Amino acid sequence: MRLNLRLPLRFGAWLVALFCAAGLLAGCSRERLHQQESYVFGTRVEVLTWDASEDRSRAAVAEVLREFDRLHRAYHAWEPSELTALNDAIAAGRKDIPVSPELAAMLTDAKAIAATGDELFDPALGALIALWGFHTDTFKAVTPDPAKLAATIAAHPQMADLSIAGDRVTSRNPAVQLDLGGYGKGYALDRAAAILKARGVTNALINIGGNVLALGSKGDQPWRVGIQHPREPRPLATLPLRDGEAIGTSGDYQRFFELDGERYCHLLDPRTGRPARGTQAVTVLVMPRPHAGTLSDAASKPVYLGGERWREYAGRFGIDHALRVDAAGRIEVTRALQSRLQFGQDLKPAAVID
Repeated sequence: MRLNLRLPLRFGAWLVALFCAAGLLAGCSRERLHQQESYVFGTRVEVLTWDASEDRSRAAVAEVLREFDRLHRAYHAWEPSELTALNDAIAAGRKDIPVSPELAAMLTDAKAIAATGDELFDPALGALIALWGFHTDTFKAVTPDPAKLAATIAAHPQMADLSIAGDRVTSRNPAVQLDLGGYGKGYALDRAAAILKARGVTNALINIGGNVLALGSKGDQPWRVGIQHPREPRPLATLPLRDGEAIGTSGDYQRFFELDGERYCHLLDPRTGRPARGTQAVTVLVMPRPHAGTLSDAASKPVYLGGERWREYAGRFGIDHALRVDAAGRIEVTRALQSRLQFGQDLKPAAVID
């Protein structure tokens, strides 16, 4: 038996500002660029600001990082939190479970996103995630017991099982176990943007493990990010980000293990109960709109799981800028996104789709 285990890749998007810090881009001024990092949500978090004073920048980013810590503690799916309390109540068959207004709003939004994407984005699959062992950073390279897997699939938990009325939640299916890991990083991006703006920071780049949102610009240049190549330690392409735009990436290279030469990634297909096949990575670019960060995170999942129908699923969310790398490494990109990308050396799309 051969196995290989990979923990989360910390550089889902490579920020051009990091190259700037290394002195590789002309016109960068360290006095005008402020960068702070942390580790939360199981990944590396980075906030860069431009042209704000050091005191203003540090105060604003410190508030952002405190908010990230609050969100992590409040909605952790596997350590004691409001979310685990809700999961326990659902499992016990309780009705009209009280939750905070914030959690009620998050669940309402996540339920709507799930419905738009045929429940391929499904935060109700916590039990399945645990069965595969992807609920921790120390997961093991083992496949689930077939009988337990079959029982979990047969229970068919989904977001559609939830009823949310005001600040009360009821599930018609006790097998629902919520994990907002595919939603929370995007939600945190939007919260960070709101805090920075309120603090008078209008030019910033927020990166949460490859989920990225831009505010303003970097002087007379746009912020620029690199989209991770799913199989090589280099960017697939680079992309200028404009004010209010957000990108989200889902890939089989972020959390996975290999067993007997087969790759098992953390992106589980609700239809089969198994790690998804057929796609190495997708990236979606969401134009400025309310909750752009949240959508960039959540919508990337049905686009990834949609396989050959990836363009259809992107369109359902009003996303015209998207890219897919299929299982063979073939790059497909929408025409709208192609016009914005600069591909790496020897890389080019095999198909450009309207």
